[in-house]
Amino acid sequence: VALTRRNTNAMTLLQFLHHLSKVFTEYFKTIEEESIRDNFVIIYELLDEMMDYGVPQITEPKILQEYITQESHMLEITPRPPMAVTNAVSWRSEGISYRKNEVFLDVVESINMLVNPTGSVLSSDIQGAIKMKVYLSGMPELRLGLNDKLMFESTGRSAKGKAVEMEDIRFHQCVRLSKFESNRTISFIPPDGEFELMTYRLNTQLKPLIWCESVVESHRGRVEYMIKAKAQFKHRSTANNVEIVVPVPNDADSPKFKSTIGSVKYAPERSAFVWKIKQFQGGKEALLRAHFGLPSIRDDDPEGRPPISVKFDIPYFTTSGIQVRYLKIVEKSGYQALPW
Repeated sequence: VALTRRNTNAMTLLQFLHHLSKVFTEYFKTIEEESIRDNFVIIYELLDEMMDYGVPQITEPKILQEYITQESHMLEITPRPPMAVTNAVSWRSEGISYRKNEVFLDVVESINMLVNPTGSVLSSDIQGAIKMKVYLSGMPELRLGLNDKLMFESTGRSAKGKAVEMEDIRFHQCVRLSKFESNRTISFIPPDGEFELMTYRLNTQLKPLIWCESVVESHRGRVEYMIKAKAQFKHRSTANNVEIVVPVPNDADSPKFKSTIGSVKYAPERSAFVWKIKQFQGGKEALLRAHFGLPSIRDDDPEGRPPISVKFDIPYFTTSGIQVRYLKIVEKSGYQALPW
């Protein structure tokens, strides 16, 4: 929650709260009432540095940790703010040195999808993020190229393969927005360590990657479920940590399960049973039968049943088709950057 005395940009408030939460998590690991109460003094110091007369200032956790620490200091060794605080590049300190220079880049996408019982997709969108771990010496400049449709159109070049049109793009503060707006080039001096370079969203029609069919048979005093799950992606990919949550009546008891793969557990606090599959290969099918006792008699209303929810991870797989075309590193000391 944020309060303001005047009409302020709502997105600025939300973005500052987002950064505040990230800084607190970096310092205290978890944000809860007890950790806030125990670290009140540090929080007061952090707020004093992050906000000045209502204007957001330093929001980079790595820079703040250089002079606001959770350890005690002797009076003669008083920590001083690093030079990066007053530099144009306030998110990276000078003089960083590594024996081995490395950059790791991950494209992480999550799919939000709602499907009706007949198999028609009611709504679907993809939310993606590009996350990086940077361990580079000096003050390097990185240039990232994606198969961005608008970039190919602005330069008059044709895309080799599929081009993706991204929406609602949000960048880390290190990205030079002027270069991106002029020629769609993602150019930046990265913070040291782990950070989220950008997030994006795509509105596109998709088919469910794991399709679930359910047959529910109600009898006097009992109910039976038959759930069939099918992996509708390529054989070479594997879904990890698949979790299928099937709602059941609140007063269901005496659960019995039989599945061809994975483990099943009844979760009465969620009024559902959870089917967990550690690894589910593409093109495969799995079957589950569940039996519950029902102490009360009720009318079976298919329209009133809550939906089945499915969660899973597929490594090395992007639904949107986004691709990293290149990642160039330029540093004045001239060290070479070679891909693995």
